[in-house]
Amino acid sequence: MSKLTEQVKPLEDFDWATYENGDVQATESKESLEAKYDNTLNALKDSQVVMGTVISMNKREVVVNVGYKSDGIISTNEFRYNPDLKVGDQVECFIESQEDKKGQLVLSHKKARLSQSWQRVNEALENDEVFKGLIKCRTKGGMIVDAFGIEAFLPGSQIDVKPIRDYDVFVGKTMEFKVVKINQEFKNVVVSHKALIEAELEAQKKDIISQLEKGQILEGTVKNITSYGVFIDLGGVDGLIHITDLSWGRVTHPEEVVHLDQKLNVVILNFDDEKKRIALGLKQLTPHPWDALDANLKVGDKVKGKVVVMADYGAFVEIAPGVEGLIHVSEMSWSQHLRSAQDFLKVGDEVEAVILTLDRETRKMSLGIKQLKPDPWENIETKYAVGSKHTAKVRNFTTFGVFVELEEGVDGLIHISDLSWTKKFKHPSEFTQIGADIEVVVLEIDKENRRLSLGHKQLEENPWDALEASFAVDSIVEGTITEIKDKGAVVNLGNGVEGFAFSKQLAKEDGSVAKEGEKLNFRVTEFNKDTHHISLSHTRVWQAGGEDGEGKKKKAAAKKSDAAVNITLEKSTLGDISALAALKDKLSQGEK
Repeated sequence: MSKLTEQVKPLEDFDWATYENGDVQATESKESLEAKYDNTLNALKDSQVVMGTVISMNKREVVVNVGYKSDGIISTNEFRYNPDLKVGDQVECFIESQEDKKGQLVLSHKKARLSQSWQRVNEALENDEVFKGLIKCRTKGGMIVDAFGIEAFLPGSQIDVKPIRDYDVFVGKTMEFKVVKINQEFKNVVVSHKALIEAELEAQKKDIISQLEKGQILEGTVKNITSYGVFIDLGGVDGLIHITDLSWGRVTHPEEVVHLDQKLNVVILNFDDEKKRIALGLKQLTPHPWDALDANLKVGDKVKGKVVVMADYGAFVEIAPGVEGLIHVSEMSWSQHLRSAQDFLKVGDEVEAVILTLDRETRKMSLGIKQLKPDPWENIETKYAVGSKHTAKVRNFTTFGVFVELEEGVDGLIHISDLSWTKKFKHPSEFTQIGADIEVVVLEIDKENRRLSLGHKQLEENPWDALEASFAVDSIVEGTITEIKDKGAVVNLGNGVEGFAFSKQLAKEDGSVAKEGEKLNFRVTEFNKDTHHISLSHTRVWQAGGEDGEGKKKKAAAKKSDAAVNITLEKSTLGDISALAALKDKLSQGEK
């Protein structure tokens, strides 16, 4: 017998008969044993929240031991906010059921978080706690974050210190957050991720700014582009390149020069320690284009360029990147008419111009394009000699005449008195209209002031030479009253000839006054060939007895008798006055 069998002996008091019959009784009762087993387990109740330990996990399930006779299983989806979950971690569990149909303990981590979520959120705000949350989805202006089971709002501006261009990349991502605001009335929670990194960035900014110097060159990344400039990330602190410091040339929008996330070197122009503002420059890293301008370029040379800016007073032309010249509107055409520069050029036009002034010290240049054409006034005496006839275009009116253009740069004035020999106008618009063609004669040339005196009536012979015989003083003519004025009436005498009768010369024989539209006989009282003026009187026609010779004879006899009486009176004494008076009355009656 071996030593092992010698050491093993059956119990002396074992009841083999009972064992053979299959009725084995423990020294303790079954109830007693179950009571002892139950005391080793936690006493759980439904809807209770307890802490459990993760004992195993896979992609679909997490097995949790809560100290009960069976372990519970929780879906992995309930731990999406915590991707770092591992075996041994303590988790909150909500007892949904101690035993389902399969005898399985049913647990929920999500419900456990929800039951205590509002309390946890308030504690997180009070304690400035950092927690992990899952970004569930996008919403207007930001994102929705699972914060202790509560849907909290994450504003777009609080995701990062950098502007966010694509929010979708954050959906489903777990990040650390701080509770920054709670609305107790509406149960709204606002969280921030940016707040976690701002404190660290603030310390970095102070350190970076303390080492900055004007003129220092740094490498940065384009962080944001606006219409007025570009924000550059210098590694924890931002600087701004104003649009005017991007390029020596004209920049309409910064996107023409840089693009987002581009790395580039910049120079520090200025900075403010208190406000932490840093002004940066990009164009300062390259030489000024004026310094590289051709040294042989001089006044009178022709250059080519592109119109980059338009204004009413002129156009700025870039002849090289960063080198511009101004073409004033007065240098765009030989014409003297006031016009806008937009009538000649537009942005983007390629032009050739002549350098008029060049100042390298002040970096200014003026250009002209009219100089590419001959000055029309150089040979004005030949092309528009005095007495020559031309066709002009009406450009403008004044109260004293008509401004016309014979060609671009050559203007002239037709005085209102030189429009017609016979007719008088209140305003030139009664004779012609703007844009109309008109025949003219050159009367005078003022080359120094670039002015031409022109005439229209001079195309015809002066009719007043022939009218002098037809409208001799004291002759009777027929005319029609065309206009009544304050001092008299304008009378049409036919063939475009007009005369004027003062108001007191319009009295008719029946005591009435002549009216507009009446055709009457008038006596010519004055004819002035130089001033083209004819004075008329209707009253003197009937007062003198008409136009026959008998009336003239009676008028002469009356003058003669008056003269005789006057001579007699001068030679008479006081005693003869009464007799002479009687004689005068007798002569007067005989005359009648």
